Amino acid sequence: MPDEKRRRVVAAGLLAAIGAAHARASSGATRDFTIALVLKGLPDAFTQTMIAAARVFQAHAPYPFKLLVQGVTTETDSAGQIRLIDALIAQRVNAIVLAPSDSRALVPSARRCVRERILTLAIDNPLDADALRAAGIHVPYVGPDDRRAARLVGDYLAHRLQPGDRVGIIEGVASTRNAQERNAGYREAMQAAHVEIAAVAPGDWAYGKGRLAAAAMLASHPGIRALLCANDNMARGAVDAVRAAQLSGRVLITGFNDDDAIKPLIKKGLVLATLNQFAAKQAVYGLDVAMQAHVERQNQDDLSDFIETPVVLVVKDNV
Repeated sequence: MPDEKRRRVVAAGLLAAIGAAHARASSGATRDFTIALVLKGLPDAFTQTMIAAARVFQAHAPYPFKLLVQGVTTETDSAGQIRLIDALIAQRVNAIVLAPSDSRALVPSARRCVRERILTLAIDNPLDADALRAAGIHVPYVGPDDRRAARLVGDYLAHRLQPGDRVGIIEGVASTRNAQERNAGYREAMQAAHVEIAAVAPGDWAYGKGRLAAAAMLASHPGIRALLCANDNMARGAVDAVRAAQLSGRVLITGFNDDDAIKPLIKKGLVLATLNQFAAKQAVYGLDVAMQAHVERQNQDDLSDFIETPVVLVVKDNV
């Protein structure tokens, strides 16, 4: 992401959170408070935006606190995240803001954190509600309503389709709650439009797997009219698969995230729409919720279940 673009995105989330926190915080209450931000897919532009936002927030917050940024390289390394969390528990950090690589596999780690009185929140991807209930813990989720957000994208696509058309869904990591919710939102939009879902395949949030999934769908389902992708990496892969099949202009493609790399494709008409879920705001809001809980002496169970962050549909007219 270009530096100037990143600064604008970060500033928007930063100012919103700082404005909310300014009146309630005191530097003495937070000086030794340590928050660990545990992420996944570190090289990804979405994750890098989160990291930049977190660091700017720490530097300019009206209260001092210590920030540790850690994470795993891939989107699927739940074992790596578990090891990081175990080390952070041993370090006795005060709070962990986690973007889980797996909605169920990270629940035992969250349970260990809560038992050690470490404030624990999830951003980007919620932990599985059933697994949390079975573990007897409560972990708030700070992020968008993924089902509603995906429905926005799907409804926009539906206006370009006819009843009876066939589409494919390229989903993220199947074990993650945000992938499941986006899948559900796409399905609801297509069902409402009387459009058939011909195929669903995982792309694991990755360009290469998204391209392979798209190529397989195009080969297996001639006449497919659209590919709904659960993030922009997979949408870029779908664009290249459609181009290789000489179907550009005949197969519509949607994404999710509004990464910088997708914008030229939207402008050229190769991608119909994406969804900006404001990575910077998710990171900043997560940190701010943890800080607010500390300043106001709230316990884990005092925190709200869901702190919703905004989304915006991005199309050629507003890219």
